[in-house]
Amino acid sequence: MIIEEIMNTDVATLLPTQTLREAAATLREKKIRHIAVVNDEREVLGVITDRDIKQATPSNLLDSDDYSVLDTPIEKIMTPNPITGHPLDFVEETATIFYDNRIGCLPIVSKGKLVGMITESDMLYKFIELTGVTQPGSQIEIRVPNKSGVLFEVSKVFYEHRVNVLSVLVYPDKKDELYKILVIRVKTINPLKLVSALEKEGFDVIWPSHPTL
Repeated sequence: MIIEEIMNTDVATLLPTQTLREAAATLREKKIRHIAVVNDEREVLGVITDRDIKQATPSNLLDSDDYSVLDTPIEKIMTPNPITGHPLDFVEETATIFYDNRIGCLPIVSKGKLVGMITESDMLYKFIELTGVTQPGSQIEIRVPNKSGVLFEVSKVFYEHRVNVLSVLVYPDKKDELYKILVIRVKTINPLKLVSALEKEGFDVIWPSHPTL
């Protein structure tokens, strides 16, 4: 999956000469937390967030009525030259950019111009969707040898029982590198017959761990 498929193309933008007051109003009206700062050619100059504005503006806990800071141009507090992505970047690789750099949003640029935005919330929801958990179903975890063809062998059981597979995740077995764990979400509320069939074929089902209860 590529970023183009999940990015938000209706991106709120401001010019660097616009004020904190305007930025705060934009965040409030659009119910967002990040704004791309661009020039007249839609080239990305920076990013400003709700946190930036909160840190720069007076607190209502302080004895001060000076709100002139709200007239400060946002270029004074924005994060300049932010990390950007491309519409054809892979979602999985983009997720590592978020994690490694501890950022909350990523402007998406094509041919030097802003074409979209993706946030950490967008990324999280997409990975939730990829797990299949947003659809009714059940989860089965199977410990299998780390060898080619094993997923095909497991999938034959689901095929024979005419059960649709919603998602498949694979991660290493922490106890033994010669094994891996398949996390399979299937479109059935009661997976007990599938569990029994898998065990009959010799697979080590680790969840549900007690199908007879």
